[in-house]
Amino acid sequence: MTGSHPDRRAALARMLSLGAWPALPGALTELDDLVGTGRGSDDSVDDAAIRGGAALAGLEFTPAERGMMLATLRRARDGFLRVREVALGEEDAPATIFRPLGAPRPVEPPTTPWRAPAPPEKVSDEDLFTRSVSELGALLRAGRVSSRHLVEVALERLERANPTLLCTVTLLAESARAAARRCDAELAAGRDRGPLHGIPWGAKDIIAAAGAPTSWGVASFRDRTIDRDAGVVERLQRAGAVLCAKLSTGELAMGDRWFGGVTRNPWDPRVGSSGSSAGPASAVAAALLPFAIGSETLGSIVSPCGRCGVTGLRPTFGRVGRGGVMALSWSMDKVGPIARSAEDCALVLEAIAGPDPRDASALDAPFAWRTAARPDPKKLRYGVPAGLLGRRAGRIVSDFLAAAGIPAKEVVEVDLPELPVWDLMTILNAEAAAAFDDFTLQGRLGELAGQDEGSWPNVFRAARLLPAVEMIRAQRTRRRLMRAMEERLAEIDVLVTPNHHRDVLGITNLTGHPTLVLPVEFRLGQPRTLSLVGRTFGEDALLAVAVAFQAGTDHHRRRPDLG
Repeated sequence: MTGSHPDRRAALARMLSLGAWPALPGALTELDDLVGTGRGSDDSVDDAAIRGGAALAGLEFTPAERGMMLATLRRARDGFLRVREVALGEEDAPATIFRPLGAPRPVEPPTTPWRAPAPPEKVSDEDLFTRSVSELGALLRAGRVSSRHLVEVALERLERANPTLLCTVTLLAESARAAARRCDAELAAGRDRGPLHGIPWGAKDIIAAAGAPTSWGVASFRDRTIDRDAGVVERLQRAGAVLCAKLSTGELAMGDRWFGGVTRNPWDPRVGSSGSSAGPASAVAAALLPFAIGSETLGSIVSPCGRCGVTGLRPTFGRVGRGGVMALSWSMDKVGPIARSAEDCALVLEAIAGPDPRDASALDAPFAWRTAARPDPKKLRYGVPAGLLGRRAGRIVSDFLAAAGIPAKEVVEVDLPELPVWDLMTILNAEAAAAFDDFTLQGRLGELAGQDEGSWPNVFRAARLLPAVEMIRAQRTRRRLMRAMEERLAEIDVLVTPNHHRDVLGITNLTGHPTLVLPVEFRLGQPRTLSLVGRTFGEDALLAVAVAFQAGTDHHRRRPDLG
């Protein structure tokens, strides 16, 4: 249609790319002409491509229907190309924001200075980090150790163990020593920042620390630095904690393999530590550090803590801001503490919880452990997955309940939702592929070490062909799953379960419910762990149960002998 105004043609093209059917005089003739000109003339989107896409989606269209779709899909494809020209960065999260069901309870922030307990008896440097954060704080305030000494012990132990465990990517010796000196000077001057003041810690290497390499486990990023601290790093600095090391993560937060090798389980260095918070779990289990910060999208705190036998908390989605933390899945990523004990996890969560201006999903949901009234474990309501007790897999759960003093007759069986949970992980795959789309578009997937079917390059390529309508349907089904899980947990406070029992790990990562992992026994020299799942924003119940259990056991204090 000659002589058509360019603005009119552009408007028609936009309407067609959106699937709209314009009711303008002469529109059909003009659109027929439009499809045959410019970028739309590329015949790579043809009848065969439509038939292939339909087959992938499990659909079938008639020849007439495919002919009608051809113009729409060609214009949509051209729209995709134009949108790709917009340069996107880490700060550009999707406009859609995930929110877990339920609401946080209001809390009162601490108003009185933290008072350390009585310090323990003499502790050797080798066993120093089997002690809790509170006990280390008591030693500090009694003048028995200094923050500088704690940091030197951490740096020495990290360096000595790394050839065996491969858990440390970068030692931050210079900055850690300077921070420790400041902490000691502040305490001497009467300025006490609280229970984490002067305590060494390590960060999973997807968490940015200004001036330090942040590799995400990828060889080509091993020397890359980010010029601003992650929000969680800023919060821990304000609490007085001393960052000593960046700890290993699986490549782009998958598994325990990174460019330095496979991070090892300290209890059996012949096997990996699991991932992707591989380094944090391994370092804490080996008593190289008192605590670390990890993250989870689908098991990345639960799994390595289970393998390495340490206490780890995956908080409610949105409880801890993720600004400055590598995005893998905007609607599933969570940041949480890995520590020696549940009490330590509670103190760390208190420091890091809250809003984050760089994370639209972060909620104004502070966590109070020192000031709020804690739940009484004897008054909480407990559940287990239906059919678990009495089976071999349920023995460890039964033993834990008995040791915790919870009568079996008071435990409720919970039917987990019957929905296609693992099929909903297309949500994770699509978000991860979008987060690293530049790798795909720029032909950089070959930089990644993992290249098999289950590795990111294949996942990213395949996700490019996922139908958008199916993704939205998956999100609607996810909402159904969220409601179903809320209903199941309405009558209990704590669900006690094996870490990977049935679909519980996938369900709770999709719904945003919190999970605490803790060691509950040792068999044949290896730790055995369980998960405690709570209602959204119900971390205090999980922690209260675990604190009570650990008060009567020593599983969480054990450390492996690395020779």
